[in-house]
Amino acid sequence: MIPLIVVLAILAGAVFWLVSMYNGLVRLRNLVEEAWSGVDVQLKRRADLIPNLISTVKGYMTHERELLEKVTELRSQSMKAEGVGEKARVEGALSRSLANIMAVAEGYPDLKANQNFLELQGQLAKIEDEIQLARRYYNGTVRNLNIKIESFPSNVVANMFHFKKAEFFEIEEDADRKVPKVEF
Repeated sequence: MIPLIVVLAILAGAVFWLVSMYNGLVRLRNLVEEAWSGVDVQLKRRADLIPNLISTVKGYMTHERELLEKVTELRSQSMKAEGVGEKARVEGALSRSLANIMAVAEGYPDLKANQNFLELQGQLAKIEDEIQLARRYYNGTVRNLNIKIESFPSNVVANMFHFKKAEFFEIEEDADRKVPKVEF
């Protein structure tokens, strides 16, 4: 009788461990999905702001039509992008193009003084900060999930139930990683 109780206790412990590991993996997977949703919301907010920014800038920047068209095209690509890697690539290009618009705007004193432009510029800066926070949170949850999927003994459960590593939202361009040059 005692050997049967020991076997049942070991079996119950193994089942409890399996359920616990599985639930932990599910929790982390859901956190990754929630974090991606947060990134997506911020990217949508930026995409919604871009047409207002473009229309405000168009009246002033007559010579930079190509730059404005590029931003509009990248915004469209961003809205259609699927998957973390593709979204990260397009969003990186869009961020660089928006930075170019802000740099070009420096040459237009009337535009820099325009209240609507200043408000849009402030909103864009705030949204860019929110995107960075959301990206950090997303990448942190991806890291936690991936560690759990790769670590023993949880990797046994992850493989049994076909959990897959998540993709980080990374900077694609090497130029974005360089320290900006500041001159006075």
